Formats: sequence, C-alpha cells, structure tokens
Amino acid sequence: MPIKKKRLSPEESRLAALVEARALLIETGPQAVTLKAVAARVGRTHANLLHHFGSASGLQKALSAYLAQSICQTICATVLKTRKGEAPARAIVDLTFDAFDREGAGALASWMLLSGNEDALDPIVDAIHALVDDLAKDEAHDQHLREDTLALVIMALGDALMGERLSVSLGLARHSARQLAEQRLNQSLSQWHGVSEQLCPSQNPAND
Repeated sequence: MPIKKKRLSPEESRLAALVEARALLIETGPQAVTLKAVAARVGRTHANLLHHFGSASGLQKALSAYLAQSICQTICATVLKTRKGEAPARAIVDLTFDAFDREGAGALASWMLLSGNEDALDPIVDAIHALVDDLAKDEAHDQHLREDTLALVIMALGDALMGERLSVSLGLARHSARQLAEQRLNQSLSQWHGVSEQLCPSQNPAND
C-alpha cells in the first residue's frame, strides 16, 4: 500500500518550506530560492506555497526573517557565554560573519534589493534591534553595545559582499576583517567587565 503523506499544519508546512529555502540559498544562491524550487523540495504544489507566502518576493522576505531570527538567537546565547568568560569574542564575530557569508544572508539581502524589494533588510534590522534590546537590559553601556553591533554587522555584510576581492586587492589576509572586528569586540568586552566591576565590586574581607 502506498505510504500516505503526513498532513502538515499550516505552521509546519511554512516552516518546512523555509528550512528547504535556506538549504537552497546555501547550496545554490538567492536566485534559486523560488516558489517552484522550494515546492519541489518539500513535495508541495506551487499553489500551496503561493498560499503561504503570496509571491517569490514574499518567500524571500520570510526566509530573511527566518534566518535573522535563528542567527540572532545563536548570537545572543554566545554573547551571554562570552560575558561569563565561557566563549571567546571571536565566536561572536565568526557567527555574525558566517551568517552573512556562508549562511547567505548577505547575498539574499542584496538579491532582494536588486529585485526591487526595498524593505529587504527590514527583517534583519528588526531581529538585530530586538537582540540588542534584549542584551542591553539594565546595562550601563547600552550605547556602546549598539555602536559595537552596528560596526560588527556592517563589517560582516561588507565582508560577505566584497571582502574576498578587496582583501586580495589590498594584499591582506582573507579574514583580516574578522580579526579587526575581534579586536574591537575584545576592547568593548574589557570595558564592559570594567563597568561591571565598578557596579558590582567584589567584597573583600576587612583586615583584622
């Protein structure tokens, strides 16, 4: 007897489509993320995906939001570990740079902008904004955190789009931008620890 295809809820069907769209983005590039291609990978019809996303542009925007949310959750967890001394600053840098490069977020955003989707960056910007707001709760160095996030994201996006060619042209190592970002972040973390110590000084036992 033929195996019946599992009936997915609308939420499950949408998530399955985004997972396959992400795989397509990484494997082939943003131009491959079409309703037809994703539908074929999830075993659904073009009409089914059209119902969920409205258009190829809608699919790409949903994918952008999905990527941003997933990546920011990972970065947030790593930032918290870094503050506790459980992970190096380079871990945050690599996650951010990889998100725009290997994960394809930079290429997807550029492709969407070139395709006339002027709000292509909104999901990424919104997710990063939410991440900073979450990390900055009760922090004395909120402004520095926002500035560091801005610099890190812009460096990661620029590196994804032209870092390889530019670094070669300038006679620099391919990951020079990551090293510069790491240096800046380490400086900020040092300042953060200094502020934390001022706010919560260690209690030394009084001398007898």
